[in-house]
Amino acid sequence: MDVKQERVDGWLVAARESEASVGLARALGVPEAIGRLLICRGFDTVEAAEGFLRPGLGQLHDPYLMLGMTAAVARLRGALEKQEPVLIYGDYDVDGTVATVLLKTAIERAGVALGVVADVRYHIPHRLREGYGMQDARIEEAAKEGVRLVVSVDTGIRAFAEAEAAKRVGLDLIVTDHHLPDGVQGVPEALAVLNPNQPGDEYPYKELCGAGVAFKLAQALLESTAADEEGRARLREKTLPSFLKLLAIATIADAVPLTGENRAIASLGLVELRKPSQAGLRALMELAQIDTARPISATDVGFRLAPRINAAGRMDIASDVVEMFLTRDGAEARGLAEKLHRLNDERRASEAEALRAIEAQIEAMAEGAPACFVLDDAEMGSAWHRGVIGILASRVVDKTGRPALVITHEDGLAYGSGRSVSGFHLLDALTAVDREGEERLFARFGGHAHAVGFSLVSGRVDELRKRIVRYATERQDADEVVEELACDAAVRLGDLTEEFLAAVEQMGPFGIGNAEPVFVSRGVRLSAALKVIKERHLRVAVEDVTDGKSFGGMAWSRRTDWAAMAQDGGWSRGDLVDLAYRLRRNWHPAYGGWELEIVGIRPSVPGSV
Repeated sequence: MDVKQERVDGWLVAARESEASVGLARALGVPEAIGRLLICRGFDTVEAAEGFLRPGLGQLHDPYLMLGMTAAVARLRGALEKQEPVLIYGDYDVDGTVATVLLKTAIERAGVALGVVADVRYHIPHRLREGYGMQDARIEEAAKEGVRLVVSVDTGIRAFAEAEAAKRVGLDLIVTDHHLPDGVQGVPEALAVLNPNQPGDEYPYKELCGAGVAFKLAQALLESTAADEEGRARLREKTLPSFLKLLAIATIADAVPLTGENRAIASLGLVELRKPSQAGLRALMELAQIDTARPISATDVGFRLAPRINAAGRMDIASDVVEMFLTRDGAEARGLAEKLHRLNDERRASEAEALRAIEAQIEAMAEGAPACFVLDDAEMGSAWHRGVIGILASRVVDKTGRPALVITHEDGLAYGSGRSVSGFHLLDALTAVDREGEERLFARFGGHAHAVGFSLVSGRVDELRKRIVRYATERQDADEVVEELACDAAVRLGDLTEEFLAAVEQMGPFGIGNAEPVFVSRGVRLSAALKVIKERHLRVAVEDVTDGKSFGGMAWSRRTDWAAMAQDGGWSRGDLVDLAYRLRRNWHPAYGGWELEIVGIRPSVPGSV
């Protein structure tokens, strides 16, 4: 269903109440504005809307719909029956470490079901010493150690040379990955390649993270060990949910769309996270101050759990994450969790120092900012930790609304990480600039639309900057890269009833593909003097002029200095303003409740939406 939108002074607001939104809301028993939101997101029938609002295990697809699954399961079962050592080749981020834990656990459980003791080993590469992706040397070492089967997780889809190395030393290779294959070379030659994005794969959902693909293999393997349909049903209902708590962490941390199967995984997994049985997970959640007595959100995972898990790979040794999740020793688990907590503090300090230099450079080029930023530590006379450059790229995108590459140097090589905005496919951009000249630009690169990693000779960074800026400029006017404020529905503050707020919560978890709703309330009164927080942010109190319904809220200054805008506009108590905001629940026992996170303020515009 097409949804009309109205643009008012830079705010793009979805359609008003309609016969369709009223009818859908009535059928679902929700407020009309919720019906409007559901229609805007493509859920315009009762069946589709109910499936969205009530995700369940039935929304997990049959793993055998994925190309290569039958061969992969048969080879793993063969390895178990012959008691062959199996090596899981992972990656150092949340997605790769969680995928390693999930698959190792599943293979060992399958071994128990088959009456054998599984020999499952794993390798998580060191970010600085090895870099991203599989390496020939480690594959050759595995063969010498007696390994006969290697299973990659969250990596390997472009590991053509490594696949050849495995074949050369007599190893079978199963690749499980979610990154996009090479558009020219296709996929590596392996016993099986599991990736819903590979050519010819008819798996109905293409947006799984790396741990999600590994989970499908785990699901298929475990189901293959069930004696009958009753056993398979018991496994789906009892065992698989225990996997979803970690899989939800990886899904949210990897910023894949929270739609379809991912939405079911994240929603069910967040519920399971309130029952953290693993000692390491329980300790990490305590250190992250996540209260299991209340609902756990994607924000809790994305901003509290995930950074601590990622800190190991960014600042030290990512295998600590795997050990923390696998160990049954409570003291060891607590010690590893505390180490991740400390590393995250170190990561934040390193990031803050680099960010200050980056922000200064961005401000200096404000008048002539490029369509894509390429920020290089060598040009700033500093050295950024390779573990934080991805975060720095995200910060630049948040601040500027433009794609960004952030680069650091080591031993003559430039290592970069990039993040992008909606509408600019960053992996396609890197692929294009890599092939622009006679000689390839990158030593290696990979990723997806929103995030990439790469390396190249340090002396070629200037050439990269020229090519990527030209590419970005040709495809979109630099001024159009900045995303306008898109709002979902116009409502009155009086509409924000407990029923309405509960329905908004039911639409979560929120993330890419299921953005948190932004509401507009027009002509609300400032009911108290504005309070400036840390020189830039604003604490606001507003009330509905019709029924007096009041809310407090915060306007956080990221790209906009709200405090300066309020001062320039002379805003004061009693003024009427239009607000754009998200809804936030403050869980503080003394003064908690629903609040507004304000993303737009303007003097009330007569006749606006």
